Amino acid sequence: MFGILAPCPSRTPADLKPRWMGHFCGLCLELRDDAGHLARLTTNYDTLALSVLVEAQQGDGADGRDAGPCALRGMRRQRIATGDGPRLAATASLLLASAKLRDHVEDGDGIVARPGVAGLAGRTAGRYRSKALAIGESIRLPVEEVMAAVDRQKAVEDACGPGTPLAAVTAPTEQATAELFAHAAVLGGSEDNIGPFRAAGASFGRLAHLLDAAEDFDDDAEQGAWNPLAATGTGMDEARSLARGALADMRAALEAASFVDATMVRLLLDRYARHAVSKTFGSTCATYRRPDRGDYRHRPRDDHDHRRFGRRRGFWGGLCVASALFCSCQMCCANEYHDPWSGQPRQGCCHQCDCCDACECCNCDCCSCCNCGGEDGGCCNCDCSCD
Repeated sequence: MFGILAPCPSRTPADLKPRWMGHFCGLCLELRDDAGHLARLTTNYDTLALSVLVEAQQGDGADGRDAGPCALRGMRRQRIATGDGPRLAATASLLLASAKLRDHVEDGDGIVARPGVAGLAGRTAGRYRSKALAIGESIRLPVEEVMAAVDRQKAVEDACGPGTPLAAVTAPTEQATAELFAHAAVLGGSEDNIGPFRAAGASFGRLAHLLDAAEDFDDDAEQGAWNPLAATGTGMDEARSLARGALADMRAALEAASFVDATMVRLLLDRYARHAVSKTFGSTCATYRRPDRGDYRHRPRDDHDHRRFGRRRGFWGGLCVASALFCSCQMCCANEYHDPWSGQPRQGCCHQCDCCDACECCNCDCCSCCNCGGEDGGCCNCDCSCD
C-alpha cells in the first residue's frame, strides 16, 4: 500500500472512515478477483480517488455490496464499493506497479539489483501490465493511450538536463492521470465532467510527481539514482511553489465539476492532498520549524542505524517476514511494526498519520495535537505567514 493520499485518522471524520475503507477494500478485492492475491500488494491509496470520483457522480445509485469478514479488517464486515469505479482504480494500480517495477529493472537499483530478482520483477511487471490492459478494456478505458504516456516517461527523462523545465518532465504523468480522471467522468455517467476531471487529473499527476521527487531526493542522491529535481536543477522553494500551484489548479477544476455527493472527493483530493504537501515541503506556519533541506545536500548515512534497527535482511528473508506481517494483518491494523528489510518502525496503513509535522494554518486544518499556538492549539490562534 503506497501513495500520497495516505489515510490519517485525525483528519478523517468518523462518519467517513467506513466509506474510505469501503473504497479501499473494494479496490483490494477487485485486484484479487482480476489479477490474483499477490496483486493486492499493488493497492495504491492514490487510485482510490478514481473510485471515489465515480461514486461521487452517482450518489446512492453507486454499486456496492456487503463483504464478509476479512483478516485485514480485523474480521469485520464491510460495505464495499463495486463496479466500474474499483475496476478503474485497479487498472491504475496495476499500471503504476508495472511501471515502477520496470523502472527498477532498467535502472538496476533497489531490491531488483540483486541476482535472480531482476528476471522475476520483469515478468511480474509484464503480468501486471497485461492484467491492467484486460481490466481497462472491460470498462472501455483507452488504456493504450495511458500506456503510451507511461512509456514516454523514460525517453523524456533521458533527454532531460539542467535547465529543462520541470513541466516537461511531469508531462507524461499528467497525461496518463488526466486520461484516467476523464474516464471516471464517463463511468460516472456525466460527460459534462470530462473536461474538469481531465484538468484535475493533470494537476494531480503533476502534484504526485513533485511530491515523489521531493520525498525520494535524499535516497536518490545517496544511491546515485535519477531524480527530476536534481536533473533539472529545480530548488525546493520552486518545487514547493509548483506543488501548491497544482493543488490550486486541481481544486479549481473540481469546483467546476458537478457531483451528487462531493464529500469523499473533498476528503481525498483536498484535505489529504494538502496534508501531503505540508508533510513533504513543510508548513508556512510561524511556529512550525521546517526541516533544513536547503541546496538539496543529502544527509550522511547514520553509521549507527544498524545498531538501532538491527542488520538489514536480504531480499528473500525480508520477503518471508513481509508475508508473515501481511497475513497477520500487522501491515494494515498494527499501530506499529518493524520494516521487514530495514527493521525500522512503521505504522499500519489504517493508522498512518503524521499530523504534527505541519499546521497547514492557511487552511485551518490542524489536528488537536498540533498545538501551534493559543490555548486550544488551533490554527485560528496562529501567527501565520502564508505565501
